[in-house]
Amino acid sequence: MGSSAAPTQPSPQNPNQQAARLLGEAIAQVQRVIVGQEHMVEQLMVGLLAKGHILLEGVPGVAKTLAVRSFATVVGGDFARIQFTPDLVPSDIVGTRIYKASQEGFDVELGPVFVNFVLADEVNRAPAKVQAAMLELMAEKQVSIGGVTYPMAEPFIVIATQNPIESEGVYPLPEAQRDRFLLMVDVPYPRGNEEFEILRRMSVRPPTSRPVLDPQRIIELQKQASEVFVHNLVAEYIVRLVLATRTPAEFNLPDLTSVIQLGCSPRATLGLVAAARALALIHGRDYVLPTDVQAVAKDVMAHRIVLGFDAIADNIQPAQVIERIIAMVPPPTPVWNGQSAQPGGHRPPQRQVAQPDFS
Repeated sequence: MGSSAAPTQPSPQNPNQQAARLLGEAIAQVQRVIVGQEHMVEQLMVGLLAKGHILLEGVPGVAKTLAVRSFATVVGGDFARIQFTPDLVPSDIVGTRIYKASQEGFDVELGPVFVNFVLADEVNRAPAKVQAAMLELMAEKQVSIGGVTYPMAEPFIVIATQNPIESEGVYPLPEAQRDRFLLMVDVPYPRGNEEFEILRRMSVRPPTSRPVLDPQRIIELQKQASEVFVHNLVAEYIVRLVLATRTPAEFNLPDLTSVIQLGCSPRATLGLVAAARALALIHGRDYVLPTDVQAVAKDVMAHRIVLGFDAIADNIQPAQVIERIIAMVPPPTPVWNGQSAQPGGHRPPQRQVAQPDFS
C-alpha cells in the first residue's frame, strides 16, 4: 500500500512542475473572464516569462483590452492603460518637468508608464514622436527627462493593441518599432460555440479574476524560464528557421525569394529561444523541444519580415510565409531512451530521461 504513493513523491520537488501548476492557475483565472482565445492568453504568459513586449492585432470587440486587464489583475503589480490618440505628445506618457513657483525651480512629474504593465491601446493612432518615445522605454527600459534617467519598474511589460482594418487617422508602426515586440498575436473572431458562451457568461453578471502572482514571483519565474535547457541541435534549428527568411533558396524555398523582401533580424533568433523557453516552463519542462519553437515561431517571426510588392498585391500574409518555412525546414527529432517521441508530444512519461537526446 505504501509503495503505490512513491511515484507521486518526486513531482512536488520539481520546481518546473510547481511553476507549471502556478502558471496554469493564472491562465485559468484569465480564462474565467475571456471565452476562448486560448492562444492569445498563453502567448501573454509567454511574453511575460520571456521579458518581451506583445502586440495584439484584431478587429474591435474581440476582447483585446479586457484580456490585458484581466491578465494584469491575475499577475499582480501596477497597471496603467493609455488610450493613444493623434494629438498625444511624448510628455503625456513619459512625464515632464513642471515649474513650481514655491520652490523657484522645476519638479519632475513622471508619466503613467512607470508601472509594471502598460496597455498601449490602439498604438498605431499615436504620431511618430510618441512612437519614438515608446521605442526608448521598451528597448532601454528607462526614460530620460531633463537630463536625468529614470529606470522602469521590474518587471516591465508593454502590451499594445492595434486595429488592422482602419486607415484614417492612424500611423502604421514602422519596421523598427514592430521589431521591438517579441510577439505579435493575431486575435480572431470567436467561434460559434464561444460566441454563445460569451452571451451566456457576460450578459448577466460578468465574472472577475483574482490575483495569483506578484511582481517578485514573476521575477523568479522569469529567471527560471531563462535557465531552461536548449540543446545545440534545437538552437541550430532556430538559426535555420531565421536564415530561411533571409536566403530561402538555400533551404529549398526558391519561390519565396521574390516574396520576402527583408528577412528576420537577429532579434528573431533571440526571441525564438526566449519564447520557446517560456513555453517549455508553462508545460512543466526544463528543456526545449522543437515543437515549442514551432508553436511560437509564427508570432515571433511573422511581423519581422517585409514582403515584396507583388506578394502584397497577391494578398500573401506573412504568417503564411512562416508556416511554409516551418513545414520545409526539418527539425531535430527528440529520442527518448532510443525511441522517437510521438509527433507533437510535449512531455515524456515520468520513467524516461529528464532531457532528450536529438538525432
